[in-house]
Amino acid sequence: MKRITYWPQLFLGITFNIGVLIAYSSITNTIDIEIIFLYLAGIFWTLGYDTIYAHQDKVDDLKIGIKSTAILFDKNSKLWISTFYVVMLGFLIFYGIFSNVNLIYYIALIFVGLHLFNQIIKLDINNSEICLKLFKSNSILGLLVCTCLIVNIL
Repeated sequence: MKRITYWPQLFLGITFNIGVLIAYSSITNTIDIEIIFLYLAGIFWTLGYDTIYAHQDKVDDLKIGIKSTAILFDKNSKLWISTFYVVMLGFLIFYGIFSNVNLIYYIALIFVGLHLFNQIIKLDINNSEICLKLFKSNSILGLLVCTCLIVNIL
């Protein structure tokens, strides 16, 4: 997709997160609105973290003529990534509302939001080391989101 569009991170998000729909539908034999919200949250998360990652390759990508959201957004990347993360949190909230989760889910979600906020504060799109560190910190974010989902079933 990097050869076709400036949005390869969107296609990555659609692909990476499809497992949410597949797993849910294989267990429930349906696709409900709440799982769509969880899927969309994953897509916007991927848009954010992979745009951060793409900033490491921006110079090389420009030289060889491939595209990315890092190139498209350039100096506005922080604003776009912030927007993606806010939308992600919004979809996680909608997931919670439609799934009738308990209060602990929302309390745990605060830590997800704090982690995302921390990424935005520390982000320097011109510093490859910081971009890689922030990208890798998404493994912790995944654990936090997983914790949100698990605490709801306890």
